[in-house]
Amino acid sequence: MKQIIIYGSQYGSTQRYAEKLSEQTSIPAVSYNLLPDLSEMKTIIYLGGLYAGGVLGLKKALRFFPVHDEFKLILVTVGLADPKDSENQENIDANLQKQLPEKLLHQTKIFHLRGAIDYKKLNVGHKALMALLYQSVRKTAFEKLTAENRAFIETYGKQADFIDFQTLQPILQEIQKEII
Repeated sequence: MKQIIIYGSQYGSTQRYAEKLSEQTSIPAVSYNLLPDLSEMKTIIYLGGLYAGGVLGLKKALRFFPVHDEFKLILVTVGLADPKDSENQENIDANLQKQLPEKLLHQTKIFHLRGAIDYKKLNVGHKALMALLYQSVRKTAFEKLTAENRAFIETYGKQADFIDFQTLQPILQEIQKEII
């Protein structure tokens, strides 16, 4: 079966997950910036970091995805928000519906993972955006904050690593279904 892992990673969290998944499955992992010919692929496992609701590199990679009906996409988002929180998951899913063509959305299996952040490693633009967001969010009354915003305030300016390779298990199971 022709499979590939593609990842879009800005600061390394998504790449770490992609490399671990590749190690566990022997499926090659490549950055979305280095895409090989995908026309014959049966399954693409795309891992992308979440930035302002968008999945890093997905728009670019979609242009190269196969168009045949047997193609399956396993899409994995990686972000700071806890995907176990239903509100966070709904927000991510709503944004994905805007990014994926409807036909592809129906043949896509979607997973959400938590990543990491180190404010010292952010580029100037991302630092500025995070500072603006922090200024806005911290003015909100605590009882009106979402779980995502509370977590953002707690980790702002710090280093936080929520990567958990055990959370790859459901994705591994989904990949195994494709092999059988």
